[in-house]
Amino acid sequence: MGSIVLLDLMGGVALLLWGLHMVQSGILRAFGPNLRLLMARALGNRLAAFGAGLGLTALLQSSTATALITSSFAAEGLVGLVPALAIMLGANVGTTLIVQVLSFNIAAAAPALFIVGLVAFRTGARTRIKDIGRIAIGLGLMLLALHILLGTLAPAENAPGMRVFMGAITGDPVLCIIIGAVVTWAVHSSVATVLLIMSLAYAHFVTPFAALALVLGANLGSAINPVLEGAKRDNPASYRLPAGNLLNRAIGVLLVAPFLTPIADGLQGWQPDLAKMTAAFHIAFNVATAVVSIGLLNGIAAILIHLLPERQQTVDPARPRYLDESALETPSLALADAARETLRTGDMVESMLRDVMTAIMTNDRVLVDQVTRMDNNVDRLDEAIKLYVTKLTRGSLDEREGQRAMEIISFAINLEHIGDIIDKNLCELATKKIKRRFQFSAEGALELQEFHRRTLESLRIAFGVFMSGDVNEAQRLLAEKAILRNAELAATERHLDRLREGRPESIETTSLHLDVIRDLKRIHSHICSVAYPVLDAAGQLEKLPAPAPLSAIDAPPNAQPSPR
Repeated sequence: MGSIVLLDLMGGVALLLWGLHMVQSGILRAFGPNLRLLMARALGNRLAAFGAGLGLTALLQSSTATALITSSFAAEGLVGLVPALAIMLGANVGTTLIVQVLSFNIAAAAPALFIVGLVAFRTGARTRIKDIGRIAIGLGLMLLALHILLGTLAPAENAPGMRVFMGAITGDPVLCIIIGAVVTWAVHSSVATVLLIMSLAYAHFVTPFAALALVLGANLGSAINPVLEGAKRDNPASYRLPAGNLLNRAIGVLLVAPFLTPIADGLQGWQPDLAKMTAAFHIAFNVATAVVSIGLLNGIAAILIHLLPERQQTVDPARPRYLDESALETPSLALADAARETLRTGDMVESMLRDVMTAIMTNDRVLVDQVTRMDNNVDRLDEAIKLYVTKLTRGSLDEREGQRAMEIISFAINLEHIGDIIDKNLCELATKKIKRRFQFSAEGALELQEFHRRTLESLRIAFGVFMSGDVNEAQRLLAEKAILRNAELAATERHLDRLREGRPESIETTSLHLDVIRDLKRIHSHICSVAYPVLDAAGQLEKLPAPAPLSAIDAPPNAQPSPR
């Protein structure tokens, strides 16, 4: 009998956690970008930050999720330590609100939530409607889990063995606080722990005094996870926010714990329903902690900055800056982060392309070595982007998100290929030219520089197409590909004319000249790859303009036609 009760109890807790996960993931998927934007705008002062943290956590029902988002803001320099601590005070209050709502007997709403959620999830034409359906199903599961917990605990209320066991583990307030903290740390949710404590109190498995002590432990345990998960171990400063939040919670627990007996007696006289009394204490503790702490945040921040100084580190350009692991639960945010990192990779490739031509023209060996090192950084970033997006695609993405994920991976791969062409081909040509002390003819140098300029311009257009999906710019990019093909033929013909004239510079650099043009054209083909998914999605691939005729634009400036 006891094993069956324990199994039912564990099943109810598991269902509660899964329902909470569905609510969190549904809200993040439906409103994640808007919530993040709203939060970023509310960081002007500590009161606004407190309200932002309260509202965000009331929706997400996870102070840990709010802490991770806030930590990412802090890492990007978008929020100072004082408003970040204020956000966490608001988060601590926000996480109590659903507990307050569920303290009322609304289990009858679960079937209606299941029906509404299923209809929205199965028939919703838009992704947001499906996510709202996910939220409704999650809330229904939470209500059903509470009903299961209460139904499981009620028959066992009078079992003497169970009473002796619960009395032994909840008789000491310190032990209760430790148990509450450990359980909350293990399940990553103070909401689930407090709801379980409410069920135990309602079924008289724990005394009012023990229920309040367990709630203190749950509040303490919820501040442990961000310390373990949200900080970067190589930088002590990253521990400031989670450590400050844990410090606030610990001080609150230490101040309240000695007075639990009179508090329990007073609350029980005011609210005989032990479940509602537990929920009321939970919200009162967090509101009181916020009221006391919000005026002391400057001092707390100063102490944290002193104890956890910023570690001066050499910036590793190959280390991703924007691939936030906490954003993987919200595909739109994760895709935006991956796109930003891909653009950063593109900036490196653009610098490589610019520098390698300078090295070729000026015989700068140091610049060649620098370009080679940059290619190693591009390779590492490309690998990080692909792994990050692959993690994201393991979850459920809608059609547009899946398409965008493939666009990001494709562009990152093409950028890596461009880097390889620059490193393995153009750098090798530069080294060959430097060793043999070759010099291009004046006309040949102008041709190469003009071809290079137009390739760079196309790369910048490609960045815009990648971020905006602009169909007109994509068409312009592919039209430029056709024009550049004509420019290559014209430049090759002019070079052959100079060879027929017997120009010494052209004769000794003929292989270099043609190889540079060939490699720049290969690079341009990889650049243009970003346009095809955009035009395909718009149904424009069959309507591409015909190649432009050869014109004066194909000849480099100041170049004179060669006599036949």
